Amino acid sequence: MHKTIEHEADIGIVGSGETWEDAFAEGALAMLGVMAEVETVEAKEEVGIQVSANDRDALFVEFLNEILFLRDAEDLFLSKFEIRIDGNQLAGKGWGEKLDQKKHGVKIEVKAATYSGLKTWEENGQKFVQCVLDV
Repeated sequence: MHKTIEHEADIGIVGSGETWEDAFAEGALAMLGVMAEVETVEAKEEVGIQVSANDRDALFVEFLNEILFLRDAEDLFLSKFEIRIDGNQLAGKGWGEKLDQKKHGVKIEVKAATYSGLKTWEENGQKFVQCVLDV
């Protein structure tokens, strides 16, 4: 499950899942859903993803910003993830395709994931991740 949350100037996102990997992937899909109709993006091209940080909260921001970097540097809009988190390290793969304004219903540009509103937590057996996006 993922969703957006109200914020004064930017857009907040939340991702959740049974594992931290699921929650991170859902958070990424929430961010990507702010930018385009992510369900229309086919998993045609594969790319490796590797990030590290000082803690799990920062790891989530680094993961999201790596996805934005891949969008800009590789012209690749991702829609599917297979990741593994080991401590403060994240490694895995993402799949997607080049962004097409007509096909993917492009909405707004996300500049960066920020540390504003950043938190990770567990509740009733579910893992949650949250942050605010700079749009």
